[in-house]
Amino acid sequence: MKKLDDMADFMTGSPQFRITETSDKGAPVYTFYSQTDFMNDAAGIISDIPRNKQVCTFDYVSTLQPGDLIFSLITGKASIVHSEHAGYLFTQNYIKIVPNKDLEVKFLAYLLNENHGIKKQLFIGLQGSQVLKYTLMQLRALEIGKIPSKKKQKLIGQIYFDQIHLQAVKNQAAELETILVLSKLEGTCK
Repeated sequence: MKKLDDMADFMTGSPQFRITETSDKGAPVYTFYSQTDFMNDAAGIISDIPRNKQVCTFDYVSTLQPGDLIFSLITGKASIVHSEHAGYLFTQNYIKIVPNKDLEVKFLAYLLNENHGIKKQLFIGLQGSQVLKYTLMQLRALEIGKIPSKKKQKLIGQIYFDQIHLQAVKNQAAELETILVLSKLEGTCK
């Protein structure tokens, strides 16, 4: 068995409290990547929610690009960044994982989110912790079993993300249907 550390590189997010804000109009403006953004990326949904908190700074900060694999240290889940979040600043609550050439990014997200052995390893690492937060050290130490061919990885990863997106769309449709039915009921009670 290989460790994930042997199969990928890791980039930590910017510590939010260390970013020096400036009022200089020439400073770059960065939008913070939020847990809502993460969940929308995981579901493949584009949100119409207003922009997140922003910061103006000349500091070097960690940013995201479309296709990046991002792991939430809060939820213990992985997602692929969508184009609407390009250039967003990610904080120390996230780790960007760059798999080596033998590992497909969507397949790795699937493994991190769904593989029972990996889930167990992550859970064991949380036991005894005061704060339920995953760590970079835990992520690096994950033992990865046999990896299928690149072709099979690509197929599994694509099916996985298509299924998650389909489920999210169905959930949205069900929520909208409930709102519609409830508004009709409210109209009949007047």
